[in-house]
Amino acid sequence: MLQIHENISLQNFNTFGIDASARYFVEINHEDELVELFMDPQWKGIERLVMGGGSNLLLTQNFDGLVIRMNIRGIEHRINHTDVFIEAGAGEVWNDLVNYAVKWEFAGMENLSLIPGSVGASPIQNIGAYGVELKDVFDSCRAFEIATGTFKAFDKAACQFGYRDSIFKQQKGEYIIVSVKFHLSLVASINTRYGAIEQELNNRGITNPTIKDISQVVSHIRVSKLPDPSTIGNAGSFFKNPVIPVTEFEPVKTQYPDVVNYPAGDGLIKLAAGWLIEQCGWKGKVVGNTGTWKNQALVLVNHGGATGEEVYGLSSQIIDSVYTKFGVMLEREVNII
Repeated sequence: MLQIHENISLQNFNTFGIDASARYFVEINHEDELVELFMDPQWKGIERLVMGGGSNLLLTQNFDGLVIRMNIRGIEHRINHTDVFIEAGAGEVWNDLVNYAVKWEFAGMENLSLIPGSVGASPIQNIGAYGVELKDVFDSCRAFEIATGTFKAFDKAACQFGYRDSIFKQQKGEYIIVSVKFHLSLVASINTRYGAIEQELNNRGITNPTIKDISQVVSHIRVSKLPDPSTIGNAGSFFKNPVIPVTEFEPVKTQYPDVVNYPAGDGLIKLAAGWLIEQCGWKGKVVGNTGTWKNQALVLVNHGGATGEEVYGLSSQIIDSVYTKFGVMLEREVNII
């Protein structure tokens, strides 16, 4: 039988380490438990927060509702010629899944190494890094529809993936993802174009990289730039990289020729939010109990004892300063609770 706990601290369940509490808390270890939970109408009518690894949220206050922590585990794969299909439970740690794929030499996920969080959260955000997004390796997912108490399958088209966006984000609170299936390959298509991957491969004298090489290099780059949540509270990249029309980009490029940018298709340009923030003098800055990371201005950190309101206030100051300097509006990537 499900155990509903009351007044539980969430400090150990969010990577920012924010000390906030949940009025009610339940852990889901099997999808049937979701059916059991929502057979009781009181849990349909109450405010809910679904958590996985707690790596992409900022708690600005106590949560006066039900926190549902997804802990459904299991990874299995099926091979069909050169196609590989891996299915994983929503509660699996994302990087454990990537390591599983790399170990078996299943190609496609290696650029997504060391992204914090759980498998179940990956389609919601359409997570991405180093030139690869979740949608590039996504096959389908299984989700619980709260309104009907039934399970529904979503293929790639149904998920409506966008930049750090999906139907699950647009229709927040309607579905709970219980498992995700990925489409990988036994034939590697190595992607080294983004970030410092090629430079690091050169540093290591690797001219014909394997997917294991790419995974190790991406992990090395992430560790060198990003803080470990187990030693200092953070949620990784706090802001999205802004995508703007070329017409808006031209005056920025004219005034700041060194602006870091990437083509985003259809007359759009993606700017590096970290570069914009750093140019405004925020990199490594400490403000009260919070601040930006010394090696990556895109990451906000909890130096100890910071409240969610304090972190949110810092993010607002950063947004204002970037807009004042560049005329570009940053958008928070982290979910604000």
